[in-house]
Amino acid sequence: MFIRFWRPLFHFGVQQALSCLFPVVIFSIIALTKLVHIPYIPQYDFILIVCLLTQYVMYRSGMESKDELKVICVFHLIGFALEVYKVQQGSWTYPMEGWTKLFGVPLYSGFMYASVASYLCQAWRRLDVRLLRWPKPIWTVPLGAAIYLNFMTHHYWYDIRWILTALLFIIFFRTTVEYTVLSVVRRMPLVLSFFLIGFFIWVAENIGTFLGAWQYPSQCEAWSIVGWGKLSSWFLLVIVSFIIVAQLKHVKEGRGEYESKPNL
Repeated sequence: MFIRFWRPLFHFGVQQALSCLFPVVIFSIIALTKLVHIPYIPQYDFILIVCLLTQYVMYRSGMESKDELKVICVFHLIGFALEVYKVQQGSWTYPMEGWTKLFGVPLYSGFMYASVASYLCQAWRRLDVRLLRWPKPIWTVPLGAAIYLNFMTHHYWYDIRWILTALLFIIFFRTTVEYTVLSVVRRMPLVLSFFLIGFFIWVAENIGTFLGAWQYPSQCEAWSIVGWGKLSSWFLLVIVSFIIVAQLKHVKEGRGEYESKPNL
């Protein structure tokens, strides 16, 4: 009984860890530059070089396919655009100098969003993910666009995140994610997976701010834990990321049936 419980859990944990390789590299290099001074090159630029090399190695080694690399590049652009907007609004800052900073934002920051896409693509393949009763694009695409735009418009208009969250539960109420662990197919409500991924990203965000990767206004004097309110932001960001990845997988396969298994 003990082995039957822990063996699948261990295997699942290993596959999750392998899927997180890109995020682990990013946070490891941030930690390294925090502890060790890299001569002749600013910290942000050194992180960017390592991210580019990691991406190249993962692609050349076959860990990432050409299509997965395209998805990750899309996330990099979307994430960097959001970072520029947020920094201009004073939501957070990148206080250190760097050669590769545009509009106050280092180019490596886009890789933090791209790492979410990398995790989703890797986990999708390693755990043989299947989506059951995935909603049609007429519902998912506008929801994803509205969530992304709300990250920007709430500075000038009402923050409708809770309305969007309610719509999320309505649209994805019947959607289930299937994944395979040691040849055994398991299921989980998709909304629960959104929350779990968002929670671990929030944990990673606390690590990132502690290491000085970026800084919220409340952390200027001394580091403090990132507020629980940010958890809802990451929850919604995961949804946008998941919708993009899932939709691209369906489009690539030309799937008309949204209970089928998409592969990228």
